[in-house]
Amino acid sequence: MTTIQRFEDMICWQRARELTREVYKSFNVETFKRLNLPLDYGFKDQIQRAAVSVMSNISEGFERGTQAEFINYLFIAKGSCGEVRNQLYVALDNNYLNDETFKRLNRLCEDCSVLIWRLIQSLKVSKFQGLQFKKEKTKSQLRAAEFQKWLDEAEAARKRGEKAPPMPEFEKIDE
Repeated sequence: MTTIQRFEDMICWQRARELTREVYKSFNVETFKRLNLPLDYGFKDQIQRAAVSVMSNISEGFERGTQAEFINYLFIAKGSCGEVRNQLYVALDNNYLNDETFKRLNRLCEDCSVLIWRLIQSLKVSKFQGLQFKKEKTKSQLRAAEFQKWLDEAEAARKRGEKAPPMPEFEKIDE
């Protein structure tokens, strides 16, 4: 399994980004004008903030560097998914969107929530505790690994009946 290096690579963040884009597209000034409805700034701002919160909490938790904080922020993101879904019902009840748009956005919210939940469950059983706990190798450990790699290559060459590769130059280490 590969370690994700950037929050942008996580499927749950990508889906949350899609949700945010669709919420902004569905609830803007033009939409209310087109529907001939008075602009409900409070509602519009709330659902947009909740959608942004989903993707923001995923990214912030990832960047925190510990598994415990990441899981905590994922739970917050999952809660924000619930808030967006709730706001979608408010929008439907007030005719701010049609059934088709409601179903599409609600499904997107549910997908985000499930992806976040699966990630939480995966992290809970993972042995990786986060980048803050990752120990950097010392120079002597790096040198020992390089020497072991050379030994392995030399042994493989010997078995093939070939000449061993030249031994790498090692600088003196003061630790």
